[in-house]
Amino acid sequence: MAWVISKYFLTAMVVVVVSEVAKRSDKFGGLIAALPLITVLTLIWLNVEKQPAEKIANHAWYTFWYVIPTLPTLLAFPALLPRFGFWPTLMIYIVATAGCFGLFALGARRFGIELL
Repeated sequence: MAWVISKYFLTAMVVVVVSEVAKRSDKFGGLIAALPLITVLTLIWLNVEKQPAEKIANHAWYTFWYVIPTLPTLLAFPALLPRFGFWPTLMIYIVATAGCFGLFALGARRFGIELL
């Protein structure tokens, strides 16, 4: 149980650090947020918990493919924020991201990549 609590604490700490840095510097906060810190932690957790190499490799593989459809919505967010305010923009972002995931998964399927 202590292991699970440690995992939660360290992972949450990454999110807190990113948000605190972002308060002080938009660029540095964005840079840290763009780093695959959660992915790296996840790969470490999987390895420490003796998951097979194939499972760890699959996690990295799918993470790559799931990042791509989030990029258009990250560009749209700053454009929509002044027009709609934070909460409506966040909802649009969530719905648009889900739509991008769906469309991307359909497109990727044509190349033999099953995402959903």
